[in-house]
Amino acid sequence: MARNLLKNPNGEEELEFWELTENGGSQWKVEDMPGDCGYNFCNEGVTKYFATSFELCLKRQVIDLLAEDFTSEQLDAQPAVTVEDWYCGRSDCGCTYQMTVCLLDENQEVIQEFKPEQVTLDPDCDDCSWKQISHTFSDYGPGLRFITFEHGGQDTKFWDGWFGVRVTGSSVTVEV
Repeated sequence: MARNLLKNPNGEEELEFWELTENGGSQWKVEDMPGDCGYNFCNEGVTKYFATSFELCLKRQVIDLLAEDFTSEQLDAQPAVTVEDWYCGRSDCGCTYQMTVCLLDENQEVIQEFKPEQVTLDPDCDDCSWKQISHTFSDYGPGLRFITFEHGGQDTKFWDGWFGVRVTGSSVTVEV
């Protein structure tokens, strides 16, 4: 089983290890599962999540694969890179969710990018409970040295507080 290269994927250490690239509104916050107007998570071991606000909140990590003890030879063999994330809305307010994951070379230039369409959840017509998104990179060519993982969103009603998308259970794994 490949190890998760993201540090603090569930907020157990508050916002430690995350770079806040957008920190709008009431800013990022860590809350206990399931939270106000929230939903239970499928894994009892996950007890916290990151909550977004009424302006865009994005956070990211840059993973240095050589510093994580991968060799250039292992990386140039184009191992499968799998990214996963979990997101949900609230039962009382709509939200948007977005993520971008990039495979980068030694100069941190993009080799390949995964950026699905932004998701909008409306509790009046959508199931806003926890959803998983995942993607596996393959056949991306040699030169992989870094991975960036960024995600977040906001609420759709611009309510003061933490009514935006909730994220947890994020992971990046490299299968060597």
